[in-house]
Amino acid sequence: MLKKWIAKIIAFVVVKRIENTYSKAAKIQKKILLKLLKKASNTLFGLDHSFSQINDYKSFKSLVPVRDYEGIKSYIDKVKNAEENVLWPGKPRYFAKTSGTTSGAKLIPISNESMPHHIKSSRNALLFYINKTGKTDFLSGKTIFIQGSPVLKNVNGIKTGRLSGIVAHYVPQYLRADNMPSWGTNCIDDWEKKINAICDETLNENMTVIGGIPSWVQMYFEKLITKSNKKNLSEIFQNFSLFIFGGVNYEPYKKKFNKLIGKKIDSIEYFPASEGFFAYQNDQENKALLLQYDSGIFYEFIKLSEFESNKATRHDLSTVEIGVNYVMIVSTNAGLWAYNTGDTVVFTSLIPPKILVTGRYKHFISAFGEHVITSEIEQSLAETASFFNVVISEFTVAPKLENEGDLPCHEWCFEIETTDFNKSKFSKYLNSALCNRNIYYKDLIKGKVLKELEIVVVKKGTFKKYMKSMGKLGGQNKIPRLSNSRQFIDGVLKQS
Repeated sequence: MLKKWIAKIIAFVVVKRIENTYSKAAKIQKKILLKLLKKASNTLFGLDHSFSQINDYKSFKSLVPVRDYEGIKSYIDKVKNAEENVLWPGKPRYFAKTSGTTSGAKLIPISNESMPHHIKSSRNALLFYINKTGKTDFLSGKTIFIQGSPVLKNVNGIKTGRLSGIVAHYVPQYLRADNMPSWGTNCIDDWEKKINAICDETLNENMTVIGGIPSWVQMYFEKLITKSNKKNLSEIFQNFSLFIFGGVNYEPYKKKFNKLIGKKIDSIEYFPASEGFFAYQNDQENKALLLQYDSGIFYEFIKLSEFESNKATRHDLSTVEIGVNYVMIVSTNAGLWAYNTGDTVVFTSLIPPKILVTGRYKHFISAFGEHVITSEIEQSLAETASFFNVVISEFTVAPKLENEGDLPCHEWCFEIETTDFNKSKFSKYLNSALCNRNIYYKDLIKGKVLKELEIVVVKKGTFKKYMKSMGKLGGQNKIPRLSNSRQFIDGVLKQS
C-alpha cells in the first residue's frame, strides 16, 4: 500500500534527523534559551527582568526567579484583559484552560510559535513507532482520540478551551477521513451522551488506533462492550493494535485495560501539557520518554530534595544526573519564564535525554484529570466536619476505579471520634464542598464521568495499626492524605 510505504520513508528520515541531534541536546538547549530571550526582550516581562542584559544561563538564573502560576498571574491577567506584548510578542493564539491552584482554573498561553510543536511531537512519536517496529497496519484503519470538546470560548479575542479541544482543530487534512468521532459528536458537552454517540459511530468501524486519558477511554471501552454484547474489545475491533495514552498515571488502569482489550497490544505514552508537549515514548522496549529538547522550550531541573531550600540549585540539561528526582521548570515560546510545572521527573539517559515521570511536586489526585490538591481536600473536610460537628481523627483519599458496575469515584477513608455520624448527609455536603473548590472535579461529577464521593469508616486505631505493620509508626512518618494510587488506602482497609 502506497500510504504505508510513504510513511516508512518519512519515518526513516525524521527519526534519523532527530537521532543525529542526540549528542547536541545540551547545546541546542542553550541556543533555545538565548533565542527565547531575544524574541521577548521588549515584552513587559522582558523589560521587567532585564532580558537585554542576559547573555548566558548564569545571568538568566540571577535575573529570572522560578515561579508557579501564582507568580505570573498578574501578567496573565494583563493578557486576559487584551494587553499585548506582556509575556510574549503580540497576543497568544489560545488560552489552554487547565486545572487550578489556589486561584482556581489556570489560563496557559499558547502562541503561534508554540502550537505547531504540540502537533509535531505527537506526529514524531508515531513516526518513531513505525521506524522502530516496522508496523504500519494501523494506518489502514480508523483512529479516535477520546478528548474534550473542541468548542472554544472567546476571552477578549483569545480562543480558550481545553488543550485536547484545541488540538482537535489541527488534525491534518490527509488524516481527517480516518479520524473519529464526527465533529458534531466531539462537540457534545454531556460526557455520558458523548460516549454513547461515539460508541454508535465507531461500533461498526475498523478502529485500529485509540487514544486518550485512560479514565475516559475506559468508559468508552465498557460502553462498547455493553452495547455490542461482546466479551472484550478484541471481539469488537479485531484490528485494534495501538493504544496511545497520557495525562495521568496509567499503572492503576493496566489490569483493567488488559481485561477490557482481551489481548496484548502496543502502546505509546505521551507527556503533553498545556505548557508544552514535553516528551514521548520513542522505543517499545523502553518506557522512558524522549525529552523534547528542540521544540522551543528551555528546560531547567531542581532536585526535589532541595526544592524547598533557599539554596536550591537550578540545572540545565548539561548538569543533570541520572536517577535523581527533579522538579521540572520550563521557559517557552508562548511566554512562560522559569515556570514551575509541578511535574517531577527522573533521567534514565542523558544521550539522548530520556525521562520517567515520577509524579507531582505536591500530593494530588488526578486519576481522571481533576488534579485535586491537598489544600482542597483538607479545606473541604474541615468545612464539612465543622458543619456537622464531627471529629475526624485520621483520613486518606484515593481514586476508586473499579466500583462494582457503578461509576468510579473518590473514596474517603475515615477514623471518626464522634458517634453520631450520618454518612449519607456528610458525604453529600463534603462532595459539594469539594466541587466548590475544584471546577474540574465538579465538571466530572456533572458530566457523569465520576459519581459523588464514597466514605468508608474504619475502627479507631486502624491507621496506626497499618503504619505499624509497615514499620512507619512515628512522628516523622506522615499518613498520606491523598494519593493517585490505592496502595495506602487498600492497606488501611485490609486492617479494618
